[in-house]
Amino acid sequence: MNEQMPLVSVIIPTYNRPAYLKQTLESIVNQTYTNIEIIVVDDGSPNEDALDVCKNFETVTYLKIKNSGGPSKPRNIGIKKAKGKYIAFLDDDDLYVSNKIEQQVTALEKNKTFGIAHGYCQVINEIGKLKNEIIGKPGTPDVKHGDVSLRMIGNWTLMTSSVLIRKAIIDKIGFFNEEMPPAGEDVEFWVRCSFHTKFYYIDSPLVLYREHNFNISKQKKAYINLPLHLKEVLNVNLKKKIITKVTYASLKNNVSKMQIKMIRQNTFKTIRNLFKLQPLWFLNYGNIKLLAYKIVVK
Repeated sequence: MNEQMPLVSVIIPTYNRPAYLKQTLESIVNQTYTNIEIIVVDDGSPNEDALDVCKNFETVTYLKIKNSGGPSKPRNIGIKKAKGKYIAFLDDDDLYVSNKIEQQVTALEKNKTFGIAHGYCQVINEIGKLKNEIIGKPGTPDVKHGDVSLRMIGNWTLMTSSVLIRKAIIDKIGFFNEEMPPAGEDVEFWVRCSFHTKFYYIDSPLVLYREHNFNISKQKKAYINLPLHLKEVLNVNLKKKIITKVTYASLKNNVSKMQIKMIRQNTFKTIRNLFKLQPLWFLNYGNIKLLAYKIVVK
């Protein structure tokens, strides 16, 4: 049975969270889909606790590297080690729902023109109790389904732990950007993917996202330069003629609006970056209106 099922490689970057890691691994080994290899990349934890946890799981490969300060390098090392047709990522404090992988493999095996399957997350608190909150669910499913390249950038991203991606897509677009700070590197990666494959959106919760005081996503100031990295993605796609000049201008304006929304995080850097993104950004009435709104409204 397993030999007929495509191998899925699940990559988990971890740093000094053995109790959460154990629960995370359990959520993978208890999947209804069984042909899975698990690669845990320890980003230089100051102890051997993660190794001790991993020893209790037969399907886990454990690697330890010098601390890189973020998930990009551990994920990239995991990708290079992975043998699977499909790649999945899971943060060391999140959990998969029991049929997450099965749903996604089924979707991608039946829909060969789609390179990514994803869904939304239910939120849990520090001790794993469900909260009345979801993340990543659009107003209508079509927003995040199909060719999303023209509506994604500057507006939304994928929940990385919810994604299953064909390894062939990563071979085409490259690895996570290790030059970026550990905030927004996943956004940049999924935006790059959007120009090379269609996204299959599964309108059901695939992941239990653990909310606590140390989530990187809470560190909003760290995202201040993300729009500049997204502009570079657009530059590359324009140069390769993947997008037209008209599309480039439209999407760059989306990125500028994304930057404007950061005005309260750091006013000086936001304005500086706006001029780097679009020297004449202030001639756009919509930009000025949004800026005024963001200054007045928290």
